[in-house]
Amino acid sequence: MFLLHEYDIFWTFLIIASLIPILAFWISGLLAPVSEGPEKLSSYESGIEPMGGAWLQFRILYYMFALVFVVFDVETVFLYPWAMSFDVLGVSVFIEAFIFVLILVVGLVYAWRKGALEWS
Repeated sequence: MFLLHEYDIFWTFLIIASLIPILAFWISGLLAPVSEGPEKLSSYESGIEPMGGAWLQFRILYYMFALVFVVFDVETVFLYPWAMSFDVLGVSVFIEAFIFVLILVVGLVYAWRKGALEWS
């Protein structure tokens, strides 16, 4: 039988966990000083007076390079547990990992041929 009173501790924890950040934002909003002016609204960069506008257009190459890096970095994390338990898993897992690495190499070659790794 499903009884709601068995989950009282869960609901208490959920309510408290929800109220703490709400109260923290509310209290900081009440206590924080409010002073808006031109200095407050200007962009800040290393204590130097900003030059030009804040909206600059970046080349897509930077984003592509970062995306390729993140993809291959995350895939390396997936390979680490496999490498730690390689002796226990057997040949079938080795073949699966080999196919996985082969797909990564195909993706790397594709990115290389498309120029995603060129930094010019």
